[in-house]
Amino acid sequence: MLVVDDNKVIRQLIRVNLEMEGLEVVTAADGAECLDVVHEVRPDVVTLDVVMPRLDGLRTAARLRADPRTHHLPVAIVSACTQHEVESGLDVGVDAFLAKPFEPADLVRLVRRLLEYGRGAAAAAGHVPGGSSSGSGSVRSGATGGSGGSGVGGGEGAEGEVEGDGGLSGDAAVSRARDASLAEPAPPC
Repeated sequence: MLVVDDNKVIRQLIRVNLEMEGLEVVTAADGAECLDVVHEVRPDVVTLDVVMPRLDGLRTAARLRADPRTHHLPVAIVSACTQHEVESGLDVGVDAFLAKPFEPADLVRLVRRLLEYGRGAAAAAGHVPGGSSSGSGSVRSGATGGSGGSGVGGGEGAEGEVEGDGGLSGDAAVSRARDASLAEPAPPC
């Protein structure tokens, strides 16, 4: 698991919450550092903030998708989730969105779903040595949104409404498939 956020406090909060669930977590402070360490660490999932110095999360996601060594990695944006971020993220192949502030349980649920999907997709594509899959490899389902308030976060932007498939707004979490098959259509942030 690779967590990328320029805010040290948020990075540590995400790391601690995921480590408490038994996940091994490596962190990076921006997209450029992410691209430097992703091949050494070989994470199962990458979470990216959007607004970061040197290389933002959306451009980082695009570079991860363009690289044959990382194109299969599940990528989630953990950010304010403005309409622009969601649209741009979908365009570059981001798999899921979690709006800040978020509840730690929503983060864990989203990461676990991406881990399950990632194992299935990687095994199907031959990226997991001796990999077996409990999932179908072609389905990603949505996570439920956090309620804000006591959650983790502090987004970079306004809490503007994002309209789309489900018409949900605010800090709902989203998961989308890169491919055409969805088990459950997921609403945008």
